[in-house]
Amino acid sequence: MIRILFVCHGNICRSPMAEFIMKDLVAKRGIADRFYIESCATSREEIGNSVYPPAKAKLAQHNISCAGKTARQITKKDYEEFDYIIAMDRNNLRNLVPFVSEDPQGKVSLMMSYAGKNKDVADPWYTGDFEATWQDISLACNALLEQLLVSQS
Repeated sequence: MIRILFVCHGNICRSPMAEFIMKDLVAKRGIADRFYIESCATSREEIGNSVYPPAKAKLAQHNISCAGKTARQITKKDYEEFDYIIAMDRNNLRNLVPFVSEDPQGKVSLMMSYAGKNKDVADPWYTGDFEATWQDISLACNALLEQLLVSQS
């Protein structure tokens, strides 16, 4: 089983969007049983809060539900339990250090690197542009899934 953890600052916008987009992609391919996918935050400020309404609405536009998702913070144990820990931006990478140390197993990466782009996922908390975030995450999730499937074959 491939275990993927998407990470952003608060776990109410970008990382849950990535979690549920990726879950939708693997479900549509009939391979959901090969994956365990979650998301979390580097900070504690949103713990227990639901997905931010505009992020939830953007997912719903694509018939993707995130019902029941609440924000949680990453733990050191997550480093042992997940194969891939994927940060939405460079600030998240820096904030992951206390949880992943020096990443001795090479599990930590930047989301847009899977799409061959050297940039951060657009942060809708500041921009208000949930469509740009959807586009970034969709592109990267599709590319990630293709890379994982190729590496598994």
